[in-house]
Amino acid sequence: MAEADGLDPDAAQRAIEYCYEQDWSDGLPLVPASQPLVDQFLTQTSRDPGEVIGTLEQVGRDCTVYLAAINAAMAGCRPGHFPLVLAAFEALMAERAARGGGWQSTSGPAPLIVVNGPVRGQLGFNSTGGVFGPGFRPNATVARAIGLIVRNAFGIKPQVLEQATQGIPGRWSICIGENEEESPWEPFCVDGGLPAGTSAVSATLLRTSEFVDNRHSHHPEDVLWDLAGTISRTGAQIFKEASTGVVLCPEHAQMLAAAGYSKADVRDWLTQHCGSTPADLRRAGKGELSKISPADAAQQAQRAGHQGGERVVRHPSGRGEVHQPLPSERLRLGVLEQALGAVATAQT
Repeated sequence: MAEADGLDPDAAQRAIEYCYEQDWSDGLPLVPASQPLVDQFLTQTSRDPGEVIGTLEQVGRDCTVYLAAINAAMAGCRPGHFPLVLAAFEALMAERAARGGGWQSTSGPAPLIVVNGPVRGQLGFNSTGGVFGPGFRPNATVARAIGLIVRNAFGIKPQVLEQATQGIPGRWSICIGENEEESPWEPFCVDGGLPAGTSAVSATLLRTSEFVDNRHSHHPEDVLWDLAGTISRTGAQIFKEASTGVVLCPEHAQMLAAAGYSKADVRDWLTQHCGSTPADLRRAGKGELSKISPADAAQQAQRAGHQGGERVVRHPSGRGEVHQPLPSERLRLGVLEQALGAVATAQT
């Protein structure tokens, strides 16, 4: 069959094995990136191939548009995916954690990439059932391209410069389209300051991810308490405060909205009810996290509606920043807002 189609599977296998021999692969086969193929990617942007789009000073390595194109091609992206790869990568590199050693962390953080706007349908992103699972080329390859860029442009390879102790399942595969059509709230990109209907990508680093299996609750507060219990678990806490992202299925988002909750209301409720007590932390051997200054204790008590600072660790925190969109000649970029957490809607 291959010969009849003018294809040579033996040559393809040799090219794939060559990529393995060069240590370019993340463990799965790569698409051999010929110069004509890379040129197709470069035609999708007006940016100079030599432009530096990311730097890791601690390892003395830069990533250029050209290197990003090579890795996007090897990841299995189509040329039309490349502007989104660039936007997602720059969103991630805008984070201090990514620039300061996050890619090398013992936590092995995973990028979370959220796609909004018409580009979802234009490029075929999955925004509905099984959105965190496999089966859709854009979701899988755009996230994989980020991983290959980190590996091959920055030289961050497992058990060498990357020192994850156990890692996160799906480290290079968490790319979702928001289910805007079934969401009762404004699209996620609006939280980042972009108009609804904008083709945008938002991204941040995750230290961990957790599935909340709540399929029988009929009251919105029941769902919120289930979320709060998962967010507050001590196993995820290594800092006194940390940001949390929440992805809701349409049914839960619609239930909350019908009860009068906006996205801001959900964030506020979780801020008031998530956290660990000093006793929780001491039982887990993390008592040091409960030792905060009187000023911080008073601030947290006020924020949480508690007297005397009963809960001292809050998720999500009130820290974070929103970045401005990129010029209109590229896909617009909205960086995941960390302030008080972020709430998006996707059918999982």
